[in-house]
Amino acid sequence: MIERVTVRFTKFPSRLYPIVDTLGDAGRSHVELAAAILAAGVPLLQLRVKDQPTARFVEFARAVKALADRTGAQLIINDRADIAKLVDAAGVHLGQQDLPATAARAILGPDKLVGLSTHTLAQADAAAREGIADYLGFGPIYSTTSKEHPDPIQGLDGLRTVRQHVALPIVAIGGITAATMPAVLANGADAVAMIGTVVRARDVEATVRHLLHASQR
Repeated sequence: MIERVTVRFTKFPSRLYPIVDTLGDAGRSHVELAAAILAAGVPLLQLRVKDQPTARFVEFARAVKALADRTGAQLIINDRADIAKLVDAAGVHLGQQDLPATAARAILGPDKLVGLSTHTLAQADAAAREGIADYLGFGPIYSTTSKEHPDPIQGLDGLRTVRQHVALPIVAIGGITAATMPAVLANGADAVAMIGTVVRARDVEATVRHLLHASQR
């Protein structure tokens, strides 16, 4: 049995958590997007690959891990604990329909990060009681186009409720923009995850730099 180490951070590494995903745009590259995001100075990012076979996901993950290592950033792999282990990423982020957190922990060991997406107070409470996840994703806070079948919108009220019940760091996700980020952070999120606002930007690096600065206000 793997001995569980206590949560490795009580404060999320950054108030901005960018997620690398081409969102089906053949004109964009996972690796190029990651390079631009990392050039902006983020300490943590997630690689999300939904539209490619495993071999390509591994290829992208290795390339992005090499880029992250050069800047000292932590790389989280979406969904795939096996790929996270293969490339020695900092951890994995799981959805409700992915590998159970206990199984991911068994694959990765006690020293890697495990994040878990939650969409209701019941899911967040269950994850916190289980004691495996290091942080929780929660949302969607607003309407989002980054998922084909999004869960019901939770809004700021839902975020505040979860914050009152859960001590783990919470990353809010779902339709968050530069304009709405301050309100999300003010209502209990330790960080905000962004996909579309970042990867669809005309200048990704400049956008992330602005978001990083704005998130610290």
